[in-house]
Order: sequence, then structure tokens, then C-alpha cells
Amino acid sequence: MLCSRPMMPLDTALYIAALVAVAVNASAGVLEAGRRPFDLFGMVVVALAAALGGGSLRDVLLDRTVFWIADQTYLLTAILAGLVTFAVVRVVRLPAKLFLLPDAIGLALFTVSGTQAALSVGAPWLVASLMGVITGVFGGIVRDILCNEVPLVFTGQLYATASWAGALVLVGLMAVGVSAGWAALACGSLVLGLRLAAIVFDWRLPVFVARP
Repeated sequence: MLCSRPMMPLDTALYIAALVAVAVNASAGVLEAGRRPFDLFGMVVVALAAALGGGSLRDVLLDRTVFWIADQTYLLTAILAGLVTFAVVRVVRLPAKLFLLPDAIGLALFTVSGTQAALSVGAPWLVASLMGVITGVFGGIVRDILCNEVPLVFTGQLYATASWAGALVLVGLMAVGVSAGWAALACGSLVLGLRLAAIVFDWRLPVFVARP
């Protein structure tokens, strides 16, 4: 008789997803900063900003203990991922736009964790969805500013829009009784799919151009 393995508890799965999000966003930060003449300290600063910025702002707005202060595993993960990426890019030539892939993965995972975190403290559905967006995009905004770039979220292919769509799907599915695990999977898949499709097919929102 075959015995099925027990499923991973949701809290554990979300914790692991948040750690992975921190790691990939730190790597994305180093990959983008690698286009600038930053030293090792500068790289680590950019990695930490990219990996921890969104969640920090979310927790301040929700009046929670900032996640990496409550659990320094997140901080150590960001530093380690940044250092490993820094070491790799010094010996392996990588495409200039490679940071877009880990950035997209981080966007999806942070959207899930940010929305779930807001719902867990009783935030209304709209606030919870926006907390997911803030968690997903704010670190990238700080990263781009530190790298003296116009933030990707304001000018590039669909970014915050993909995050918000996924966050709304997560909130909506949970409101109709879908389990948190399946709702999180749907949210992350939608965000990642939309973001990658936007990169490949150059999907953008209309750009404001003033009439003369």
C-alpha cells in the first residue's frame, strides 16, 4: 500500500517562499548594480535594499515588527545571496538584462507574501492587495534609484500592474473559500506569467505625453 507524504504546512511554505524571494531579489540587485562601478560594499547595500525594502515598508505601514529584525535569517539570506552573486559575476560574463528573471520571480513571491501578511493582520481586501504590490515593487524602486536608473516600475513593461492583478486574485480566491495555498499558487503564477510575457512581448501601459 502506497503512503502519501504529508503536505508541507502552509506557514512553512510561505516562510520558504519569502526566503527565496529575498535571495532572488538580492541577486537581481547585484546583477543590476554590476553595470555600475560599485565596490563590494556598494553591491551589498544594493542587494539589501532590493531584498528587504518592500517588506520593510509593508511592515511599517501595518505597524508590525519589521520582518528581518524579527528574524535575522532574512538578513543573512540577503547578504549571502548578494555575496555569492557578486563572486559569480566576477568570473562569469552574464547578459546585462539577466537581472530581469530573478526580479520577476522575486516580484511574484513577494506579492504573495505581502498580501498574505496583510490579510493575516485583518487588513481590508484593497489594503491587502496594495500591501502585496508594495512588498513586490518597492525594493526594486530603491535598487534602481541607488543605481541611478529611472525605476523600472515606472517606465518598463507591465510590473506593478502584474503584481496587483495577482494580489487581487489571491484576495478574491480566499474570499470565495479557496485554500490559502492554492490561492497563493494562483497569485504567484499569474504575476510571474504576466511579468515574463510583458518582457517577451513588450506589454506596457499607455505613457503620458502632454499635447503641445
